[in-house]
Amino acid sequence: MGRRGKGLLFGTAGIPLSTRKSSYLTGIERIRELGLGGMELEFVYGVKVNRTAAVSIKETARRLGIRLSAHSPYWINLNSHDPLKLEASRERILQSARIGSLSGARSIVFHPAFYMEDPPEKVLEVVAANIKTIQEELDKDGVDVVLRPEVSGKVAAFGSVDELLELTARLAKVSPCFDFAHCHARTGGFNTYNEMSGLLKKISKRLGPQALEDMHIHISGIAFGKSGELKHLNLMESDLNYHEILHALADSGCSGLVICESPNLEEDALLLQETYHKMG
Repeated sequence: MGRRGKGLLFGTAGIPLSTRKSSYLTGIERIRELGLGGMELEFVYGVKVNRTAAVSIKETARRLGIRLSAHSPYWINLNSHDPLKLEASRERILQSARIGSLSGARSIVFHPAFYMEDPPEKVLEVVAANIKTIQEELDKDGVDVVLRPEVSGKVAAFGSVDELLELTARLAKVSPCFDFAHCHARTGGFNTYNEMSGLLKKISKRLGPQALEDMHIHISGIAFGKSGELKHLNLMESDLNYHEILHALADSGCSGLVICESPNLEEDALLLQETYHKMG
């Protein structure tokens, strides 16, 4: 503990709000101007980037030294009981991975599933089998990405921390996206230095110490109730203790990409980055 290693990069979930002409290319340029290190391509309402545009995105990010990830569409349920919806869910992840990879994104984030009144243990098995099928298809196509099922903020959705640790421990080229706002909304906890340090130790024990060296993280303010997440908030409007979260990440030597999903995007991304670097 107490050694930062390669450290964390900070970025925004999508194009920064202050970008003069909104496009992925100008968004990447704005990320560089702001002094941030990354950006997540938001495919949440559909993958609307063609192959030619994807190549330009990759070249721009590489030239400017900006790390990219991609977020798959919201309409994914790998536990759907409807065969057509299940196939559509798999296809959305595949499309996100193919275009994301062409765009230079290494991590492909997605919300994995809903319980659909099934036992959590059964859902885990079904989701694992479907992700394995997706990964085999990507391997066949030569698409080299890390699939990142995300911790869910809603109690009705599959994706607790423990579920994702078990899921990803079984699968190659699959690692969790740790959304710490969702962790907090789902449980009411994960909001102190000791809680976060305990979580990071659990990750290292279950997935190996290398998991802390290649983390993909989401942070924002969050409003929540009995059913979990209600909506994202700016950090200063929320009880999320981002100082202690960042402190635990720094002391545990974590590396990777931190994507800010606050409504004010780059304002909170810069706040997180500044807070982290002041920790020395």
